[in-house]
Amino acid sequence: MAEATPAEETDGCPRAEDAALLLQWNTLHSGLRRLGDQLLEDVERASHSAASSVQVLWYLLTVPDHAAPMNQLSQLMGFSTAGTTKVVDRLSEAGLVERRPSRADRRVTYAALTPAGLAAAAEASTALAAALRRRVAAAGISEGRFAAMAGDIALLDPAPGPCTARPHTEHRDTGIGGVV
Repeated sequence: MAEATPAEETDGCPRAEDAALLLQWNTLHSGLRRLGDQLLEDVERASHSAASSVQVLWYLLTVPDHAAPMNQLSQLMGFSTAGTTKVVDRLSEAGLVERRPSRADRRVTYAALTPAGLAAAAEASTALAAALRRRVAAAGISEGRFAAMAGDIALLDPAPGPCTARPHTEHRDTGIGGVV
């Protein structure tokens, strides 16, 4: 990529290549956001659960011990602490999630899937995968091409998730059963 030209040298307008790059970014960002919204709507209809609940269930399904600190859920979902608490309260009342204190830090509370939550998360993830396959196929994109696109986007991720950031053999406190 070429270096940026100071605005005063271009009369305040972006150079053509900068404008093209920004348009590409906007297309990618807005397209992924809309696809995400559509997929969550699909799963919400299939599972009869709120999209925020589906996101929490799916995330907990993917992490070691099916448990994560509440603050990690807040960051993942982009919710306030109060918003995350409401979602976890709703899932807890439904018997899908339980709160567990961390053994290493009394200030940290984990949300953990219950056996019923594990089943609900598996069902929701199956519905999500089916919806994604339908939408990808409807766009004329092969699963191989989609996988390649995801791999390319992963290279841009400045903060990969806990499942990709480090091997699962690294020891850490899960808050529910000691060190993993």
